[in-house]
Amino acid sequence: MKAIRGAITVDADSPEEIRKSVKELLDTLKNRNCLTDSQIICIMFSNTQDIRSYYPAKAGREAGYVSCALYSSVEPEIDGSLEKCIRVMILADTDRLPEHVYLKDAQNLRRDISHKLNIAIDGPAGSGKSTVAKIISEKFDILYLDTGAMYRACALACLHNGIDVKNQTAVGELLKKTEISVEYRDGLQVTKINGKDVSAEIRTPEISMSASAVSALKCVREEMVRIQRKIAETGSCVLDGRDIGTNVLPDAEYKFFLTASPEVRAERRLKENRLKGIEQSFEAVLNEIKQRDSQDMERTIAPLVKASDAVEIITDAMNAEEVADSIINYIQRKI
Repeated sequence: MKAIRGAITVDADSPEEIRKSVKELLDTLKNRNCLTDSQIICIMFSNTQDIRSYYPAKAGREAGYVSCALYSSVEPEIDGSLEKCIRVMILADTDRLPEHVYLKDAQNLRRDISHKLNIAIDGPAGSGKSTVAKIISEKFDILYLDTGAMYRACALACLHNGIDVKNQTAVGELLKKTEISVEYRDGLQVTKINGKDVSAEIRTPEISMSASAVSALKCVREEMVRIQRKIAETGSCVLDGRDIGTNVLPDAEYKFFLTASPEVRAERRLKENRLKGIEQSFEAVLNEIKQRDSQDMERTIAPLVKASDAVEIITDAMNAEEVADSIINYIQRKI
């Protein structure tokens, strides 16, 4: 079950205006979240005290929302609160990520979710990008797109077909007959190759190194960037990678670059691998980190580099929660 929020202001405290505004708000929430009547369990309204002429719940019933429970309450009077405002929360039986809706002057209540929010997080391997991006997506209740998983899937497809990941022609031909797609299941990203879930299979050190090599190919980057931009256009999301702020979403409003020393990043990656049952020495992981850095920074197409307008965060002495909080606080101050 998901809670979907919304609000709208009315131009006048009249039954006609309240009926019209409630219908607009509910219909917009229903359509944007692809809800059916049977999925809507309950609709709860609250309104400011300057709305007295009509109950929003009654207006909702008259707008056709008759198969669920409806409830209205009046908010306490607070100095400086938004005038003539109706808020709503819909409880719905859906697995989709909620798309909240704030209309008219109510957009100023939650600019973080009433406006499309694209957040770009770049940085080298082991800097904590993915973990931080996942935390941010949960706290802002927006989509998280792991772009690295898409390049890993390309590398895995090459491995399965015996193709050298540095062979531009062969990889390009393989991409023409290979569908790499991203789906979301219970809010988690599922990466697929030709419809098969490979989310676990792409997380080995071998695939990590091959992904760095295959991502340097023009044909691969063009196709992956096309898919990534298409996903980002659909709504608010946070993307992490190595060229999100410079290439994939150069116009993103919020850009961050995370980094740490190779030794700290190697230690983090070593712990991650051990949790997955992958045993390596610290020296081997450190060597892989340095080699990956070299490949990512020296490639000709979309190399790893901090965008000129990105906020740099050095994460050596910070855990993932602290990094995420610093990014969230920065965004909220700007909003």
